[in-house]
Amino acid sequence: MARIDGEQLFGASRWAALNARTDWRGIALVLHAWVVIIAAITAAVLMPHPVGILLAVMVIGSRQLGLSILMHDAAHGLLLRNTTWNDRVGQWLCAYPVGLDLRAYRAYHLKHHQFAQQDEDPDLSLSAPFPVTKARFARKVARDLMGLPFLKLRVLPLLLAGIGRHKLRSADIALVGYNAVFATVAFALDAGWVWLTLWLLPAATWHMLVVRLRNIAEHGGMTRDNDPWRVARTTQANWLSRAFIAPYYVNYHAEHHLFMWTPCYRLPVIHRALRERGLLDAHAMPVAPGYSAVWQAVTR
Repeated sequence: MARIDGEQLFGASRWAALNARTDWRGIALVLHAWVVIIAAITAAVLMPHPVGILLAVMVIGSRQLGLSILMHDAAHGLLLRNTTWNDRVGQWLCAYPVGLDLRAYRAYHLKHHQFAQQDEDPDLSLSAPFPVTKARFARKVARDLMGLPFLKLRVLPLLLAGIGRHKLRSADIALVGYNAVFATVAFALDAGWVWLTLWLLPAATWHMLVVRLRNIAEHGGMTRDNDPWRVARTTQANWLSRAFIAPYYVNYHAEHHLFMWTPCYRLPVIHRALRERGLLDAHAMPVAPGYSAVWQAVTR
C-alpha cells in the first residue's frame, strides 16, 4: 500500500506540529479510560437503579473498547516515546485486561496496514461481507448482546485448554488473572455482583458489540481500492457516539491509514487540516456524517 508523506503534503514545520507526540497525552488517555470505568462502577454501586446499571454497562463496555484502542496506538509505538514503557503500559494496562496481546496484535495489525482491503489483508473477512441485509445485521447485533462471540472467543479457549485441546496464550492467562483478582476482591467485600454485572457483563456484551460496530465503520462496505485515500472510512462522531461507541478518536480511521505513525489524539487536527486544504474532496476520501449513515450504507 502506497504511503502519504505528511512532510511533503504539509511542509516540514507544519507536519512536525501536526504529528507531535507527547508522553503525557498517552498517559492521560490510559488514566482517563480507567477513571471512567471506576467512576461508572462507583456510581452504579452507590445508586443501583436498573437504568443506571444499564448506562454503566454501556459506558464500561465502551471504555473496554477504549483500552483496546490505546493498545492499538501502543502497537504502532505511539502511546509513549520510550519503546519499553510503551509496550509495558500497552500490554499490562490496555491489552491484557480485555484479553488481548500487544505483541501478537502488532504483527497481525501491521500486515493489515500493508495490505489494507487487498486479498492479503487479515481483516478482509470483517469488511468483505458487507453490505448485508438488515435482518442479518440485526442478528449480529443480537448475538453480540447475548454474549455469544464472547463465549466463543474468550470462554471456549479456556474450556478447551482445560481438556488439553487448546494451548493457552499469555492473553488468556492474563485475562483469567485480572478477573480472578477483581472477583476475589468483589466477593470478599460481599459485592460479587459488581464484578459480574459491572465488568464481566460489559466485556461480554456491549464491548463485543462496539468492537463489531467499530470494524464495520472502518472498512465495511468499502470498495476494494488500492488508493491509500480510499481504503478506510472516517465517521463524524458527536459526544454520544464518543461516549458509547467511538472513544479516543477511533472514528478518524481514514486519517490513521494515511498517517499510521501519528498518535490518535492528533488525528482530529489532521482531519481539519486536510479539509481546509480541500484534500478530502479532491481525493474523495470516505467521510460518513455519523454512525447511523454507516449502518444505512452497509445494510440493504
